Amino acid sequence: MSSITLENIRKSYGRGSPAAIGNLNMEIGKSEFLCLLGPSGCGKTTTLRMIAGLEHPTGGRILVDGKPIVSVADGVFTVPEKRNMGLVFQNYALWPHMTIRDNVAFGLKLRKTPAAERDAIVDRVMTKLGIARYADRYPAQLSGGQQQRVALARMLALGPSIILLDEPLSNLDAKLRLEMRAELKRIHAEAGSTIVFVTHDQWEAMTLATTIAVMSEGELQQVGTPDDIYERPANRFVAEFVGSLPINIIERGEGQTRPLHSWLDGVLSRFALDDDPVASAGIRPEAVRLGTLSDMDAADRAAGRGTIVDIVPTGGSWIVELDIEGSRFFAIATENPQKAAGDTTHFWVERQHLHLFDRDKNRIAF
Repeated sequence: MSSITLENIRKSYGRGSPAAIGNLNMEIGKSEFLCLLGPSGCGKTTTLRMIAGLEHPTGGRILVDGKPIVSVADGVFTVPEKRNMGLVFQNYALWPHMTIRDNVAFGLKLRKTPAAERDAIVDRVMTKLGIARYADRYPAQLSGGQQQRVALARMLALGPSIILLDEPLSNLDAKLRLEMRAELKRIHAEAGSTIVFVTHDQWEAMTLATTIAVMSEGELQQVGTPDDIYERPANRFVAEFVGSLPINIIERGEGQTRPLHSWLDGVLSRFALDDDPVASAGIRPEAVRLGTLSDMDAADRAAGRGTIVDIVPTGGSWIVELDIEGSRFFAIATENPQKAAGDTTHFWVERQHLHLFDRDKNRIAF
């Protein structure tokens, strides 16, 4: 188990080109399962490759357990094979001409591990990952999920203190992704290794990570637990990026007369909040409750009324699209609304589920 520290890491690909990584500072604790989360092109894979040693930063330092493995100013660069890190790529990168056993043993052979010890390690890891029965097959004879397990086994056989995973589940179908998420959580619990996992899938990050680092355009937006990221987003980007159904955003602006703007003014007044710095508010669809007029009277609730545009069943819940005098608003109902398109419904939101943002789109604590 090792810690990783990124200090003022910068990365650009030539003069005149925008920085792929701006000025990144991050602490990854021992035995932490950290997900680098963000859209394509945000710099998460570049960050992972710099930790692995496959990319050279333009500036800054990377430390493992307090010792620099990269320091641009001091000319320090530890080669990848000396970093005691295991890396699993998105495309598995298995040797097609080698059997599964030989693929798993490949790194150990390069290390010149004695044959008896090597065989014992390979047998143990393959058994643990449920691929021992495929030992004499070739990668082309396995499914995508089985190949993914082989790639993990090859990496785990080396006993790395740090595991780096670059979107390893993106090529799998939904059922296999679910199985491999459980497998990764089990590996983390048993081995206790520090894991850095790159993904653009916020659901994957929320279900796997102990800590999530959200990135956008080479900049770190927020680091926190899954609950922190979801319930206390640091800014509008995080709030809008995380969530299986996009968050409802209510804008406020000078001269704006849209109904939701007026509704937000009423909310701020009801809760006795200082509305001067508030430029917008976010309400997650699952925080919106549908009910009757009598449900709306509590002091900690902000209420309104809208017309149902559509109701979409998703199995166990219903997505309800509302029209509030021309503005679109989404709610998720956990019980059948027993209404139809065109019906009027009342809705309400508790104060604790209201997210306020200033003109710079940063969170306002209240």
